[in-house]
Amino acid sequence: MDKKTILVTGGAGFIGSHLCERLVAQGHRVISLDNYFAGSKDNHVAGVEYRTGHTKDIETLVPETPDVVYHLGEYSRVEISLEEPALVWDLNKDGTFGVAEFWRKKKCKLVYAGSSTKFGDGGLGRVQSPYAWTKASNTELVQNYGRWYSLPYAITYFYNVYGPRERAGKYGTVIEIFRQKKMHGEPLTVVAPGTQKRNYTHVGDIVEGLLAVGERGEGDEYGLGAEEQYSVLDVARMFGGEVTMLPERAGNRMDATLDTTKSQAIGWRPTHKLADYIQAAIA
Repeated sequence: MDKKTILVTGGAGFIGSHLCERLVAQGHRVISLDNYFAGSKDNHVAGVEYRTGHTKDIETLVPETPDVVYHLGEYSRVEISLEEPALVWDLNKDGTFGVAEFWRKKKCKLVYAGSSTKFGDGGLGRVQSPYAWTKASNTELVQNYGRWYSLPYAITYFYNVYGPRERAGKYGTVIEIFRQKKMHGEPLTVVAPGTQKRNYTHVGDIVEGLLAVGERGEGDEYGLGAEEQYSVLDVARMFGGEVTMLPERAGNRMDATLDTTKSQAIGWRPTHKLADYIQAAIA
């Protein structure tokens, strides 16, 4: 494999750090750009060059011309985005416009991490929160830049990623929140009605998908998700113990629509099972 210079925005985050790890192991020069809003220095990987800053300042912070940019560095929580739209705009609109301009000038390949929220609830998901709308409109920005300036790109969609380095807390994700509560003997909190379904996908499978799309993907619609769907209550039952129901929240879609046809066409298959991860976590 040719040694490439690869830029990962959000490279100190949950998914980004796992991607950086794999890219370094493959022998590439890897640069991470992260503002540490969600990322952590605890996720740093030996061999990666870390730059601290906002993606809107990408041209100043990354003078190099990468072969590929993986743009993962955006605000990525649904319900709480309704409380802080200015922050979501800053990170997802201003920041991603900076990345698009960098891509236009450098003429490299862009792999954009879109959000599967736009496919939820029959397409209504795209307008249910500032997060969902900014991500959906950014996929159009990427498509248009590709079209206007004849630039190579691929857009991926992640489905509820879990695994090592996942976060709990205010910006956390359900599997890690449940894991921590179970560990501390606390009841598992489920947002009503609890029947909202998700495809939970291991971070290792997401990284394999990103690598395949980076090498062979072209255009939109690379869904990266595990086929099995579970309701939030199903997941709570897998962990076991007491469950406390919380009131319904705005922006919380009821279903997900998964299409992995294009990802499978370039050789990607998920190999991890949520039940195995939970069993190991509570063992």
